[in-house]
Amino acid sequence: MKETKHILNDTHGRAHAYLRISLIERCNLRCTYCMPEEGVKLSPKSHLMTYEEIYTIAKTFVDHGVTKIRLTGGEPLIRKDFPVILERLATLPVELSITSNAVIIDKFIDVLKANNVNSINVSLDALDASKFKHITRRHEFKKVYDNIFLLIKNGFKVKVNVVLIKGFNDNEIIDFINFTKDLPINVRFIEFMPFDGNKWDMSKMVSYAEIMEYVHSTFPKEHVIRLQDAPNDTSKNYTITGYKGSFAIISSVTNPFCDSCNRLRLTANGQLKNCLFSSTESDLLTTLRKNEPIAPVIERAVRAKFKVRGGMDTLEKLEKPQLHTKNRSMITIGG
Repeated sequence: MKETKHILNDTHGRAHAYLRISLIERCNLRCTYCMPEEGVKLSPKSHLMTYEEIYTIAKTFVDHGVTKIRLTGGEPLIRKDFPVILERLATLPVELSITSNAVIIDKFIDVLKANNVNSINVSLDALDASKFKHITRRHEFKKVYDNIFLLIKNGFKVKVNVVLIKGFNDNEIIDFINFTKDLPINVRFIEFMPFDGNKWDMSKMVSYAEIMEYVHSTFPKEHVIRLQDAPNDTSKNYTITGYKGSFAIISSVTNPFCDSCNRLRLTANGQLKNCLFSSTESDLLTTLRKNEPIAPVIERAVRAKFKVRGGMDTLEKLEKPQLHTKNRSMITIGG
């Protein structure tokens, strides 16, 4: 058996087995928490990874212990060679999944099935069509809503990601939980996080504690069942007695899960981010194009990972714009 060096272990005892790969910086929606109103400066096409480079970099990670790869964007499905990328990655001994806004996912049902993609995360921040239009700046609610049902009908494991923003969609928390009553889906409430250009401040965030206040004010406590979280899970999972589905809370801000983090992110232009909140990146693509080994670059990046949120280990630090605005906009990191 091929011996591997543990280049994916950091200095805090965490082993990284999960790689998120952004395929594209563009999207067919314009979500306010993800993309600045004025848009973002896109990388030139020549600076983006080709499908061969994506495969080569991914294989290096898999050779060193990655067992799960999630494809993200922007919107990964608008990349023209998405089927080719998926087919190549499916040859690796790894679990493949995807995060999508589901606007055009109906066109890819067969290719997803053919390449054993069983888990799909769908971004949907409102069950009200007018709110959906407000936050995405596009009229695509019905398409996304219908495609969620199509995915379920075709046997996919569906998670619905909801970024909560106070005064905007926090009054839909219970509606989203009731969405799980007759559907085998997992709705995940995500605390609003700071990125460059998304006008974040603490007052807009709906915390884990506040979400649970909504839950317990509606459902009897004995009917709110705490579920067993998966190893390295980012979410705290619950279900309501008698409901087919479940709901979860991802509390990256108020109750971070950094101690068990096993994730790394590769941007569409080939930069490795060791943390979603990190303001530093490591250039794998340039190294690869120089025909130099990328494993040493990966190892240095992993060992430089902070213990908590890219070094922002207190809420006070997180509230300092000069710290979190050094990071990219979310659309160019990958969801």
